[in-house]
Amino acid sequence: MSFNQQFDQHGAWRREFALRLKLLSEWMKGHDLLNAAVEERLLRLESQVRSDKVMVAFVAEFSRGKSELINAIFFAGYGRRIMPASAGRTTMCPTELGYDADSPPCLRLLPIETRLKPQALMEWRMVPEKWTRVDLDVNDPVKLSKALEKVAEVRHVTQDEARALGFWHDDAPQDNPRVNADGLVEVPKWRHALINIAHPLLKQGLVILDTPGLNAIGAEPELTVSLIPQAHAVVFILAADTGVTKSDLAIWREHLITEGDDNDARLVVLNKIDTLWDALSSPAQIQAQIDRQRASSAEILGLPVAQVIPVSAQKGLVAKVTGDDKLLQASCLPGLELALAQGVMGQRQKILRSAVAAGIVELRAEAGRVIHIRRRDLAEQMIELRGLRGKNDSVIKHMRSRIEQEQAEFNASGAKIQAVRSIHLKLLREVFHLLGTPTLKTELAELTDALKQPGIKLGVKKAYGQTFARLREGLQKAQTTSADIQRMLGGSFKQLNAEFGFSLQAPKEPEMSRFLVDLEQIERSHLQYLGVANILKLAQPDFSERLVRALATRLRVVYETALGEVELWNKSAASQLDAQLKERRKNFSRRIEAIERIQQAATGLDERIAEIAAHERALDELDGKLDVLTDQLVHAPASLHDPALAAPAAAMIQAA
Repeated sequence: MSFNQQFDQHGAWRREFALRLKLLSEWMKGHDLLNAAVEERLLRLESQVRSDKVMVAFVAEFSRGKSELINAIFFAGYGRRIMPASAGRTTMCPTELGYDADSPPCLRLLPIETRLKPQALMEWRMVPEKWTRVDLDVNDPVKLSKALEKVAEVRHVTQDEARALGFWHDDAPQDNPRVNADGLVEVPKWRHALINIAHPLLKQGLVILDTPGLNAIGAEPELTVSLIPQAHAVVFILAADTGVTKSDLAIWREHLITEGDDNDARLVVLNKIDTLWDALSSPAQIQAQIDRQRASSAEILGLPVAQVIPVSAQKGLVAKVTGDDKLLQASCLPGLELALAQGVMGQRQKILRSAVAAGIVELRAEAGRVIHIRRRDLAEQMIELRGLRGKNDSVIKHMRSRIEQEQAEFNASGAKIQAVRSIHLKLLREVFHLLGTPTLKTELAELTDALKQPGIKLGVKKAYGQTFARLREGLQKAQTTSADIQRMLGGSFKQLNAEFGFSLQAPKEPEMSRFLVDLEQIERSHLQYLGVANILKLAQPDFSERLVRALATRLRVVYETALGEVELWNKSAASQLDAQLKERRKNFSRRIEAIERIQQAATGLDERIAEIAAHERALDELDGKLDVLTDQLVHAPASLHDPALAAPAAAMIQAA
C-alpha cells in the first residue's frame, strides 16, 4: 500500500473514530451522564482525532531532487510537476503545504526583509497583511504549477545586505553565494511560504515541510529549533552519484541529529539512482554500486542500512504519470512510500489510540460513578418505601419529616464543601503561577540578556543550561504541588464520602514528566545550534533575538498545554463534586415526591415501588450499554477493513 493509500485510510479511520466519539457524547448527554469535565474531555478527544496533523519534513542541500521527490510521492495525480523542480536551485525558501478550510486556496509569501526585524516566524504568521498572497486555481494544474514557481524567486542584493539577511558569512567564504558581474549576490526573495490547497492528503491533516539548502536553513533558527524537531518524520535526501558530501554532513549533524533523538523518525533517501543506470553495466553491477553507496551513506550518518532507501524520484514521477508499472518498480519509489506509511502512520495511530483509550477509561469511570450513585439512591428509596408497607398516616408523615430534616442538614453542610473548594483553589493558584506566561517570561529574562550582549557569546551555553535548569525546577515544583493537591483531594473526598455517602474519587493528577521530556528536546535542539558553526551568527544581535523569540514561542506552547491539563484536572474534580451534589438534591426531591404520592393515594406506594424497580432495570441496561460503547472505542481495530470498524458509527450507537 502506497503512502497516499495508507494516509487516506488513516484519514478515514480518524473521521470514523471522531464520529463515534461525538455520538458517544450525544448519547451520554441524552442520558444525563455528562458533567462539564466529561464533556470537555470528549470534545478534546474528538478534536484531537479529527484535527490531528502529521508533518513530514523534506530536508536536503540544493540539487538533490527534493522537490521532485515531493511531486512523485504526493502530486503525481495532477499528471505533471506541481512543485518547481527544474535543474539548479528551485525551492529557495522554506515552504509549508497544508490545508485550512477557513481560507481559500492560496500561496502566502513572507518577504525576506522581515529577517531584519526580530519577530519570530510564528509571530509573523499572526500578521497576514505582511504576507504577499497569490490565489491558486487548484483545478488547473498548469496554472497551479506556474503560481508555485514564485517560491523559487530571487533578488540580487549587495554583500552588506546579504550579510544582514544571513546569506553572507565572512568567516566561511566557501559557502557564500556567487557574486555576479555587477557585484551583487543572489538571495531568496521570500523568507517563508505557506501553500493552502485542498489536496486529498492535506485535507486529511498531512503537512509537508519543504526546506532549502544549508545556507537557508542556517539563517532561519526557527527551522532547526522548532519546525524540523516537531516533524513526525524527516526525509533527508542525498544524491546517489555523490553520496554524503561535506554540506550534506553539515546539515545532518547541525540541524537533524541531536543526542537522544529518536532516529527511527529519520529516513535517508539516496535519490537519483537512475544516474547509475549504465547501459555498459549489468543489472547486478548497477545494484552492487547502489548497495555500496547505500552502505557507505548509512555508515557515515550512523544509521542502519535499512533506513537509507535508494530511489529515483524523477523516474518514479514519470512512471506514475504514464502508468508504467515496470519503471515504477525500477524507481524503488514504492519502497520509500511503504517505509513512510508504516513508520509515520503506524506511529500516529498508535499515539492517537493510546490517548483516546486513556481518556475513554477515565470518562467511563466518572460516568460509572454517576450510575452508581443513582443505583444506590434507588436502593435506599426502595428500602424506605418497603418499610412503609402497612404503616399508618402518622408513620408516613414522620418519614417525610425525617427526609426534610436530612435535606436541611445536607443544605447546611454547604460551608464544609465550600471550604474544600477554597483550599483546593488556593493550592491550584500556585500551580497556575508556576506555569503562567509571566513566570516563563521571567525565567527567560537572563538568557535573553545573555544573547543580547554584543560580540561573541562564550557564556551562552551556560545561560541556556541555567535557564533550563530553572524551568525544570519549576515544572518539578508544579508536579510536587499537584501531588499535594491530589493528597488533599483524596482526604477531603474520603471524608465527604463517609459523611454524605458520596462516591467521589480524586481524578488522576496531570503528569508533568512528559512536559519535562519536551523541555529536554527543546534544550537539545538549541544546544546543538550553539555549536562552533553558528558562533559568529550568534554575535549578530538580530539573529540572537530571533533565536530567543523562537525559543519563547515553543516553550509557550509547552506551558500552555501543561496549564490546560491542570485546568481540566481541576474541572474534573469540581464537576464530579457538582454532579454528586446535583444527584443528591434530586434524590431528596424524588423521596419527598414519593411520600406525597403515597399520602394522596392508597395505591401510590406499590406504584412507586414498581417505578423504582423499573428504574433499577433501566440503570443496569444503561451501564451495560455504556460498557459496550466505551469498549468499542478502547478496543477499536486499527483498520477500516476490519468489520468491527466498518459498521457505521451511527448504527453502533443505535444498536446499543
